[in-house]
Amino acid sequence: MADLQKKILAGERISSDEAKAVYQWSLAQLGELADVRRNLAKGKDYGGRGKEVVTYIVDRNINYTNVCDVYCKFCAFYRTEKDSDHYVLSRAQIDQKIDELVAVGGTQILLQGGHHPTLDLEWYLDLLRHLRAKYPQVNIHGFSPPEFNHFADVFQMPLEKVIEKFREAGLRSIPGGGAEILVDHVRQRIAPRKCDTNAWLRVMEIAHGMGMRSSATMMFGHVETAEDRIEHLSRLRDLQDRTGGFTAFICWTFQPENTVLKVERTGAHEYLRTQALSRIFLDNIPNVQASWVTQGPAMGQVALKFGANDFGSLMMEENVVSSAGIRFRLTLEEMRRLIREAGYEPRQRTNRYELVGSAAELVA
Repeated sequence: MADLQKKILAGERISSDEAKAVYQWSLAQLGELADVRRNLAKGKDYGGRGKEVVTYIVDRNINYTNVCDVYCKFCAFYRTEKDSDHYVLSRAQIDQKIDELVAVGGTQILLQGGHHPTLDLEWYLDLLRHLRAKYPQVNIHGFSPPEFNHFADVFQMPLEKVIEKFREAGLRSIPGGGAEILVDHVRQRIAPRKCDTNAWLRVMEIAHGMGMRSSATMMFGHVETAEDRIEHLSRLRDLQDRTGGFTAFICWTFQPENTVLKVERTGAHEYLRTQALSRIFLDNIPNVQASWVTQGPAMGQVALKFGANDFGSLMMEENVVSSAGIRFRLTLEEMRRLIREAGYEPRQRTNRYELVGSAAELVA
């Protein structure tokens, strides 16, 4: 134990077997080690003002459709085209949402939907071209790897070509949604119609090769084991070794309300334990984001001592997690206050973790 602890404090890489041992250590010890690794990754003063910085982004989730034909057992958001409350947002509705974002200084939209079975390629490309032309200052962060695999099937087009066309039309980065647990026997139990692990990773590798950046995620606390979580982290770390394209890692707990998948809700201690282990294990992903959206603002503050250096998004709009009964909301000033109360300097950032402000220092 002492040798492994010394290895972690020195910033060295740990193996999957070592991660299994670390996972069993006390929560307090994990937090202390994750905090050290956070400082090794980011530096004590990466804001350049004598105080540790915690970043955040002002963006908005825009779920352009809730129509989806993969019927994931953990999802309370999806609808079929036969449901009376299904929708596809109009361009005017999307524009109004972005106008509201820009008005408060927002820099990004997160554009995601279900796997709509009938929207065609030009619908997506026309939308991206329109958004890029009308809102050049807003980063379009959109379409998860499962969506891209769905597009390739529906459009009968090679995956590389689909991603290239979306990039040319204005897409700049890809969110890590749809990862859940990157272990196929788990994916088969919770989302058998969704793309497998290798297909998810392939989207990211192709996008990274085109110069695009993406986030990496994990939704846990359902049918997976601790070993499955570590395998998930290992697959992400291996890809990051090859491409360097992941800007951040975000994990959150499954919210079971209103879903087909009925399991006991995972508590805050398990969330903190998993986030801390992720910071220690993912030595090549510089940023770890706290998940206040599922854990609540107070636990988001605590997460900053368990390896996180980012408070995530202002989250002007969130529809997927809230469909499962979780409705935490913050104003921009509340978010900044929470960061200050935790002992850090709040700084707005871009998708690539550039600080927004007069200096706009690069922090990743």
